[in-house]
Amino acid sequence: MIFKHSIFAALLGVVLAACPLPAAAGATIDVKAGFIRAPHVQETLSILDLPAADDGIAGAKLAAEDNNTTGRFLGQTYTIEDVRLQPGDDPVAALNGLLQHGVSFVLADLPAAALLTLAEAAKDKGVLIFNTSAPEDSLREENCRVNVFHVAPSYSMLADGLAQYLVWKQWKRWLLFKGSHPQDELYAEALARAAKKFGAKIVEERIYEDTGGGRRSDSGSVQTQRLIPVATQNAPAYDVLVAADESEVFANYLPFRTWDPRPVAGSAGLEPLSWDGTHEQWGAIQLQNRFMKLASRRMNARDNNAWVAMRMIGEAAARTGSNDPKILRDYLTGPEFGIAAFKGQKQTLRHWNQQLRQPILLGDGRMIVSVSPQEGFLHQTSELDTLGFDQPETKCKLQ
Repeated sequence: MIFKHSIFAALLGVVLAACPLPAAAGATIDVKAGFIRAPHVQETLSILDLPAADDGIAGAKLAAEDNNTTGRFLGQTYTIEDVRLQPGDDPVAALNGLLQHGVSFVLADLPAAALLTLAEAAKDKGVLIFNTSAPEDSLREENCRVNVFHVAPSYSMLADGLAQYLVWKQWKRWLLFKGSHPQDELYAEALARAAKKFGAKIVEERIYEDTGGGRRSDSGSVQTQRLIPVATQNAPAYDVLVAADESEVFANYLPFRTWDPRPVAGSAGLEPLSWDGTHEQWGAIQLQNRFMKLASRRMNARDNNAWVAMRMIGEAAARTGSNDPKILRDYLTGPEFGIAAFKGQKQTLRHWNQQLRQPILLGDGRMIVSVSPQEGFLHQTSELDTLGFDQPETKCKLQ
């Protein structure tokens, strides 16, 4: 019996050493976060892809519940305030409103330009911003900001994750089909860079011009069945059609309609993702089930990015026993930080641009086909750094 008690005492000592002591009796640390989110595209090619009203914020709410489970033992409470912008609304005004409510941490589901505007406005106000959706590499490189953490993967991380799998499969000849919008071009550039990086070859680039109109009503199955084969015929020999269609105009029409019988990847077919509703490995099924109970739907990438961001805040606050943004930032960027996020590896921050390292899931809409980094793609520090811009390549100078 004495032996058992000794083991218990030793284990208790380890736990107490790893965690801060609870707040003094009667003292509670309030960790207040806000969520600023812009409206998403409401017209999609598939009615299954229409965004939910609580897209993103549902993940943050679940993480706040998770944080409060631990917080009850540490004298900490976590709240998340949702600010859903309407077209034309000023994100800085939303930020100022949150500041009046004592918010020190902001999750941002915003386009790149609005995110930069928000970062500049928050620069001298002691606020940390967590980017949960914008994939532009420029936000992590020449336009990086010291008060912005990137939870969403970049275009280069997504493209590299896809490229590794295609190269592993020996599908090295790509027909690159890109849309006519700026976001499509950015993703296409990342795919071209990934092809060069991992030894694939783009045999030809083609552009799908967006002529406007209703995406579903003007593109019936008969019309699409006639147009897509013509748009993809007479191509040089290729193994896979890789689509860059961030504007959701054409990519989902490509599978099973191309002139040559070839697989489709990128913006349709086999897609690189930070998260998917079909992911269930490494204990992810229990997160999926808890999210389903909360939101009555499956967790998507935006939800999961917001969940991870809020959990990062909770992890840092629990470990430091503080709600001071400066103290939490020092912990998040330090060597001790790591977050378990149900993707098989501990996720940490790249100190040079404050991007969260993470595996990239490759899904087909029904299941997860593979997870990158792929076997055999090595790195001297972390295999996760084979995805996206590595430290020697970075243009980021945090300011």
